[in-house]
Amino acid sequence: MEKLFKLKEHGTNVRTEIIAGLTTFLAMAYILAVNPQILGSVMDPSGVFVATALASAIATFIMAFLANYPIALSAGLGLNAYFAYTVCLNDLKDVPNAFTVALTAVFVEGLIFILLSVFKFREKIVNGIPQNLKYGITTGIGLFITIIGLKNAKIVVAEKTNILGLGNFASPEVVLCLVGFLLIVVLSHYNVKGAVLIGMLATWVLGMFAQLGGWYTGLSLFPDFSQGLHLGGLANTAFKFNFAWAGHHLLQFAAIVISFLYVDLFDTVGTVIGVADKAGLLDEKGNLPRVGRVLMADALGTTVGACLGTSTVTSFVESSAGVAEGGKTGLTSFTTGCMFILALFLSPIFLAIPSFATSAALLYVGMLMISNVTKMNFSDDVADTAGGFMAIATMPMTSSIANGIMFGIMTWVICKVCTGKIKDVSLIMWVVFVLFALRIAQLIFKFQ
Repeated sequence: MEKLFKLKEHGTNVRTEIIAGLTTFLAMAYILAVNPQILGSVMDPSGVFVATALASAIATFIMAFLANYPIALSAGLGLNAYFAYTVCLNDLKDVPNAFTVALTAVFVEGLIFILLSVFKFREKIVNGIPQNLKYGITTGIGLFITIIGLKNAKIVVAEKTNILGLGNFASPEVVLCLVGFLLIVVLSHYNVKGAVLIGMLATWVLGMFAQLGGWYTGLSLFPDFSQGLHLGGLANTAFKFNFAWAGHHLLQFAAIVISFLYVDLFDTVGTVIGVADKAGLLDEKGNLPRVGRVLMADALGTTVGACLGTSTVTSFVESSAGVAEGGKTGLTSFTTGCMFILALFLSPIFLAIPSFATSAALLYVGMLMISNVTKMNFSDDVADTAGGFMAIATMPMTSSIANGIMFGIMTWVICKVCTGKIKDVSLIMWVVFVLFALRIAQLIFKFQ
């Protein structure tokens, strides 16, 4: 383990890394239930489940051994919804087995990302973002995670007049999530190892008692092994490509690929920066060593995922939960990957973990990541200030890491130009600015 992951060099040990890996897995295990629900509207749900577990494990193993970072990967939320509802059920609604075209687009996207990683384009974006913006992105991700946790536990709910409002405090989900969050905070204060993991599991157990007592009446919190395993479903999703349709409809196919490319590229950039910053992995210049390997793992994960039959595989922001437990190396990722393999055979256990239990962990992680706002400089440069602020504000409010980066970088570049500091804008920032301008033009055209 020491030779593989250099634990002493990173100031960690096997126990800490394994606990961190378990924590990351539990924080993101919901994807094993959510992805088949979303993609199941256009393809075989049992196949999607197996494909998601296998693709997540393979991609996370690649991250562990190639990059040696505590970052886990799986099918990205938002990208899977775009895959099913926009591409398959809308853009390709008249195409038989539309999911085969969408999988082909994801596969091509993965190949393009492999090329971009080889030529270090994505690496230059990650290391080219100004330090203040990186802190803003990390803080924005913290707020984004917090809102996800609050919504999943029904602590905040949608309202017509105020957009968001306070949930029902008589709801067991609200009470149990808050109890779990406070438990994690108190355990962390006393430096209890595995505080986040203990807090999640304890919240789950409390939920079981609430269900037995008749207070919690939602889906069963007790694992159900009566359904057995459905590994054979993979035959309905693996290698289901449709290059023939893509060749005959090249422009439409290219538009689908570009949309996948855009969201995945900048979601990954934001996640990698946020998780690496929180883990203390950025160097004194704010750059991430071996970032090219991180992005290559992400690109390979997307390609493998498409071959198995799932939407774009990307780095998961829930990796921050493992980082909060002390995870610093690829051993954390390796542990998470092993849990995805185990999930194939023990899926009823992992699928029974309620969202209010994982939400407690997300609230705690959000709290830790928001603390990066204290590192931001709000006085020296108006571009740094405005760019960082826009990243923080728009990321959670648009439910998109990519959108937050877009607003942050475009604001930063425009402010630099308008304040006579155009020389501060590097070539890579100009390239990214143009990419975002094209994206905005695409969105304007879409909504007209």
